[in-house]
Amino acid sequence: MNVVYFIFQQTMYFMIPLMIVALGAMFSERSGIINIALEGIMTMGAFTGVLFLSLTGGNFSGQGQLLIAAVISMATGMVFSLLHAYASINMKSDQVISGTALNMFAPAFAIFVARVIQGVQQVPFSNTFRIVSVPVLGKIPFLGPLLFQNAYVTTYIGIVIFVLSYVVLYKTKFGLRLRSCGEHPQAADAAGINVYRMQYAGVLISGALGGLGGLVFVVPTSTNFNADVAGYGFLALAVLIFGQWKPVNIMFASLFFGLMKAVASAYSGIPFLHDLGIPSYFYKMVPYIITLIVLIFTSRNSQAPKAEGIPYDKGQR
Repeated sequence: MNVVYFIFQQTMYFMIPLMIVALGAMFSERSGIINIALEGIMTMGAFTGVLFLSLTGGNFSGQGQLLIAAVISMATGMVFSLLHAYASINMKSDQVISGTALNMFAPAFAIFVARVIQGVQQVPFSNTFRIVSVPVLGKIPFLGPLLFQNAYVTTYIGIVIFVLSYVVLYKTKFGLRLRSCGEHPQAADAAGINVYRMQYAGVLISGALGGLGGLVFVVPTSTNFNADVAGYGFLALAVLIFGQWKPVNIMFASLFFGLMKAVASAYSGIPFLHDLGIPSYFYKMVPYIITLIVLIFTSRNSQAPKAEGIPYDKGQR
C-alpha cells in the first residue's frame, strides 16, 4: 500500500502543473489564439517565483511565502503573454512564430538576469513547503495518506483551478462568449461581442496559469531553477490536444501523462520496476514516446476550435 501512496503522490507532483498549463492553453485556444509560448511563459513564471523564494528565504518561509511567489509567477506570466497577445491580435502576426520567438527569449532572459543578480544562472531556494500531514484530513483512512500527507498546497490550488475552469467555460456568459470567438468570431462580433477583448482575456488567462504552472512544476521536484521546465509547455499542448480542448478530458489526460512522468522519475522507488533492471534512460523516454503515439491516434479526430490560429480582421466577413 505504501508503494501506491508513493506513486500517487509522485503523479500529483507532475500532473498538477501539467493540468494547470493545459487549462491555460485551453482558454487561449478557445478564444481563437494558439499559444505556443507556454514553454517560455512557464520559464518566466518559474524564474520570478523562484527568485522571490531565493531572495526572501532567510527572512520568510512557509505557505505564505509560496502563495506570494505564486501570485508573482501569475503576474509575470500575464505580462509576458501580453507580448504574444499584441503580436497575434493587433499585429496579425503568425501565432506559431510569435510563440516560438518568446520560447527562445525566455530562458536566455532568465539566465542573463540570474547571472547579473547572483553571478550564476542557477537560482537555489529552500523547499519548506511540503505538508507532512494536513490537520484532521491527514488522518482519514486511505484518503488521508493518499491526498493529505506529504502534499503541497499547490495540489489543492490545481484542483480549485480545474473546478473554476469548468464552471467559467460552461456555466458563465464569459465562457460562452469565449467559445464563440474561437468557433466563429464574425458571428460573435455581429452579436455585439468584442472579439479582440475576449482574445486578450483568453491569452492573459493562459499566461497567468502558465506562469503559475512553471512555479508549481519546480517547487515539488527541485531545490533550484536553471531556466528549464523540461519541455512541459509543449507536453501541455499535447495534453490539450489529447483532452480535445475540454476541462474534464484535460484532467484525465494530465493524470495519465503525470503517471508516466512519475514512473520515469521515481521508478527506482517502485520495487517491481527496479528489479527489472531496465536502464534508466528507457524510463525517461517513455512519457515522450507515449506522447507521440497518443497524438498519432487522437489528432485525426481533433475537435479544435474552428477559428484558432486565424487572425481575426473586424473588417472582413
